[in-house]
Amino acid sequence: MRKKSPIIFTGLLMLLMLLSLAVSGCQKTTPQPPQPAESTLINPVGPLVLPLAGLENGAVKGPVTVKVSYWKSNDEAIGLLTGNQADFAVLPVTLAANLYANQKDLVMVGVHEWKVFYLLARQGVQFTDWSSLKNKSIHMPVGKGQTVDVLSRLGVIRAGLTPDQDVQFVYAPPQEVVSLFQTGKIDFAALPEPYVTLAMKDNAGSIVLDYQKYWGEVAAVEPRVPIAGLFVKKDFAAKNPQMVKDVAQMLSDSTDWCNTNPDAAIEQAQNTLPLPAAVMKASLQRTEFKYIPSAECRDEVKKYLETIQQIDPNSIKQLPDQGFYGE
Repeated sequence: MRKKSPIIFTGLLMLLMLLSLAVSGCQKTTPQPPQPAESTLINPVGPLVLPLAGLENGAVKGPVTVKVSYWKSNDEAIGLLTGNQADFAVLPVTLAANLYANQKDLVMVGVHEWKVFYLLARQGVQFTDWSSLKNKSIHMPVGKGQTVDVLSRLGVIRAGLTPDQDVQFVYAPPQEVVSLFQTGKIDFAALPEPYVTLAMKDNAGSIVLDYQKYWGEVAAVEPRVPIAGLFVKKDFAAKNPQMVKDVAQMLSDSTDWCNTNPDAAIEQAQNTLPLPAAVMKASLQRTEFKYIPSAECRDEVKKYLETIQQIDPNSIKQLPDQGFYGE
């Protein structure tokens, strides 16, 4: 027998090695799933903690991780936005419109709070219409230029009275307003739920005006007010259009979850708004949360802002242009 040449054997070995490398190179590696995108959202402490409950407790999920933090005053919210510490913000529509007038860097994505504000009168105090407030004071939370302040000034002006002269407007934290009302130290309080329910405990007073119905009568629209909604920084939205859609959908889903799971929503919300569960549940009877995209409610928001500015130009310094309204 003839011996195989060492050269041929070495050549065959090298060919096998090359074939092996070629096969292994053709094998596809399993792609790693992308890390979920992350965004930051600021939300006011108050009734609007409830629509976020589904997001906060994990009942509502989506392709974006939303980190939520809470603000207690307009100045705090503005500071977080101007300091680039938030991509998204839940804000009163009037506050957002005035911020837009200054820098034009916010876009309205949608509105989800439509019914929450009421005027209370202390037990034994008469209220027939806005003229009953002459030489009186209204205590309310947050500050000048916000929804209940704007609507109250609208009512006072339409009654032929002058705000801050014929009627005084006093601003304090909602818990303080409730305490003053409960102890009989003030006659009128304009509050959002659930503070309305809390203030009326032990027959301290009663609701004398529904701000949503009043607005409906003034503007000849549905008895609801575009109170607050979801806004995004304009530059962020331009760079992350899909994330804006995702976060909007998650807030919409969380709002729906809150409406269908009120007990669980209240349990989660108490981590941020520690009020008695019975009070919060009763307050939901006078509250409406419903997410409506900007494209579907912009006409309603425009009419609201235009009407407010016509009657009280100081409340809305400049009407926002089309850039304020998201698609």
